[in-house]
Amino acid sequence: MNEHSYTKTGTVGGTITIILANINSGDVIKTAVLAGVGALVSFIISFLMKELVKWWKRS
Repeated sequence: MNEHSYTKTGTVGGTITIILANINSGDVIKTAVLAGVGALVSFIISFLMKELVKWWKRS
C-alpha cells in the first residue's frame, strides 16, 4: 500500500470510530422500534387496500 492508501484508511477508520462512539444505544432501539412500526403499518395498509380492491371489483 502506498502512503495515500494508509491516509485514506486511517481517515475512514477514525471517522467510523467517532460515529460509533457517539451513537447512543437508546437511539438505536428507538430507530429499530420505529422501523418495525412503519413496516407493520405499511403491511396493514397494503392488506386493507388489497381487500378494498377485491370488494370493489365484486360489487
